[in-house]
Amino acid sequence: MKTIRWRLALPFVILSITVIGGITWYTSRQMQGQIQKVETERLIAEGRVVADRMGMELTANDSGEVQNLVETYAKLLSLRITIISTDGKVIAESDASPVFMENHLNRPEIAKALQTGQPASDVRFSDTLLTHFLYAAVPIFMNGKTEGVARLAISLASIQATQSKINRNLFVIGALAVIIVLILAFFVSEYTLQPLRKITLAAEDYAKRKFNKPAFEESLDRKDEIGTLSRSLYSMGQALQDQFVELEDEQEKLFAILTAMTDGVIIVDREGGVSLVNPAASLLFGISEPLVLGKSLTETIRNHQIVDLWKSSRERDEQVSLSMELPANRSFIQVVCTPLGEAVQNATLILFQDLTRIRRLETVRQDFVSNVSHELRTPMAAIKSLAETLEEGALEDPPAARRFLQLMQQEIDSMSQLVQEFLELSRIESGKAKVEKKPVRVDDVIRLAVGRMQNQAERAGLKLSYEVNPEIDIVKMDSDRIQQVILNLVHNAIKFTPPGGEVRVLAKSTPGFIEISVSDTGVGIAEVDLPRIFERFYKSDRARSGGGTGLGLSIARHLIEAHGGVIWAESNPGEGSTFSFTIPIE
Repeated sequence: MKTIRWRLALPFVILSITVIGGITWYTSRQMQGQIQKVETERLIAEGRVVADRMGMELTANDSGEVQNLVETYAKLLSLRITIISTDGKVIAESDASPVFMENHLNRPEIAKALQTGQPASDVRFSDTLLTHFLYAAVPIFMNGKTEGVARLAISLASIQATQSKINRNLFVIGALAVIIVLILAFFVSEYTLQPLRKITLAAEDYAKRKFNKPAFEESLDRKDEIGTLSRSLYSMGQALQDQFVELEDEQEKLFAILTAMTDGVIIVDREGGVSLVNPAASLLFGISEPLVLGKSLTETIRNHQIVDLWKSSRERDEQVSLSMELPANRSFIQVVCTPLGEAVQNATLILFQDLTRIRRLETVRQDFVSNVSHELRTPMAAIKSLAETLEEGALEDPPAARRFLQLMQQEIDSMSQLVQEFLELSRIESGKAKVEKKPVRVDDVIRLAVGRMQNQAERAGLKLSYEVNPEIDIVKMDSDRIQQVILNLVHNAIKFTPPGGEVRVLAKSTPGFIEISVSDTGVGIAEVDLPRIFERFYKSDRARSGGGTGLGLSIARHLIEAHGGVIWAESNPGEGSTFSFTIPIE
């Protein structure tokens, strides 16, 4: 009963049953009345005939003849005939003995006929024959005087039988009409509901983001309300499809941006549950987005400072930030919490900016200032001291003056070397110092570099040797730059190796590369200094004790990287160090 089909069909069925039932009942009553009227008129007409014939017999006062005529007419007409005198006494009766019949003066039809002198009729139950009869009473006149009443009666059983037959026929016709109406109602409702079902299925598809060709396409050309609904739904589907395409494009752009961002992003809902984590944040905290979605921020990052910052941002409804260090990976980050407002259900965007590199650069800058100040202050102080000594009278002593001038020249050379190395490093880092690769013999490059450092090694009481794997022949490189790297590494090895030690240069081949290493038996490098020795101006403790600018290894790193290779160092304090680099074989 809750379906639209029943809601559409049932009112028509009820209305049809009511109307057809009413028409059937009305028709039955009308036909019953018409039949009764016809029978009444027939009885009155035949009663007139009987009354005319009985008038003469009543005048003759021959009751026997009257009885015979009544019985004869009753048989001919198949009626019950009764002759009543004006005083109500039954004179003759076709179906009973008149002797035992009561006075009929009180019978309505007889009383009316006697009073009006006109035929009268009535329908009632007969106590004599125990059935319903239709009575018609006709006055009997003789010479203008009423002599009695001729009453004709017919049993209503036959009339009722005829009426029942007619009623049955009317009922059958009404039932057929109701069935036809019912079929038509369901046919009309089905015809109406068929496009509505298709529209419903299309709406369900729209809810599932399925924008295929609509099943109700044939309804689009209809001119009725269903056609209007179909066209409206079709337009809505097209608009939704366009909006979903735009939203998907925006979502893909947002996803691409979040994925490409180097800053970590975590979005937290108003209850503190994590709803989004980008790859940078996953990498920063060592978490997996599918595993933490829906979990609390506290459970996800396990850092009370960040959680407290988020709570502060939510309570104050404003952007707050904090700089901190993550103990797990020693990263220095800046955390920025930004409320996103009601547009995204009061969620909070937490941005994690990795400041580790910036902090390291700041450390390098501070080291740079410190080292430049140190490197410049020492020779400048020495020059000032020598100049003051000369000014105070050393100029009058030519041998001393000459020695002081030589010392001043050495300090000036040291400052010039610092400036030259710094300019060289700047040219290399800016790309202005081009590397010109040419095929050269590796043996020649190493031999020339070692030969230039041989005298210095001998003065330091060290043994300097080199070895080149026979498999290595010609390699494409910038021979001057590679010699510069080898000279720098050998110079450092000699500087930090005690007398009696050994410095060895070795060249060997590896898959796709040649590897050149410089090993010494010197003081070695502390493990804490190894990751930073290739930074410019960085000096380990042992370096500060031996002087130098701190730029040589940085220059070497840039030159090797310009060749497409890598450089690294291995060391055990007190046992010596090995600096190695590779050059690709092209």
